[in-house]
Amino acid sequence: MTPEKENKKKLESFFNDEYHSMRSYVKSRIRATTDRDAEDILQDVAVNLFSGAERYSPINNVAGFVYRSIRNKIVDVMRKGKPTVNSQDELGNKLFEITHLHDQIANSYSEEMKDKLEVAISNLKPPYRDIIIAIDIEGYSYKEISSETGIPEGTLMSRRHRAIAQLFNELEKIIKT
Repeated sequence: MTPEKENKKKLESFFNDEYHSMRSYVKSRIRATTDRDAEDILQDVAVNLFSGAERYSPINNVAGFVYRSIRNKIVDVMRKGKPTVNSQDELGNKLFEITHLHDQIANSYSEEMKDKLEVAISNLKPPYRDIIIAIDIEGYSYKEISSETGIPEGTLMSRRHRAIAQLFNELEKIIKT
């Protein structure tokens, strides 16, 4: 068997057997945010390792090789600065305006739009739904929620950002139909 095929076979076997352990390792090293997700990091590492398998000499210690690659990717992600504002953020800001329900929505939006937004919010995962309701509907601050729940403010901000992105996608689907 050629080194390339042997390396790919070893990597594939290791990823199949140890994926959950690797994900736990990544989660223990970083806090998940919009740009730092354990699954994303593992996928990037896997793509890099599998696509470069032919360049490596035969891999003897697969676990050490993979975990070193994961550690290096985590370091790269941690060194990376804050992400720049992109068009999704701009769309999120527009959605943010829609989600200020308790005062604005009563006068500014149709009943149909309010119903669609309510359905979209109710379809979110509980942590995302809770943060949207707490921040945008009930008016709590990140600091208040953090002190009450013990969840770091950054995690709350990340959840809200993801929730807004999901709401936008859901509303976009609902409006097109």
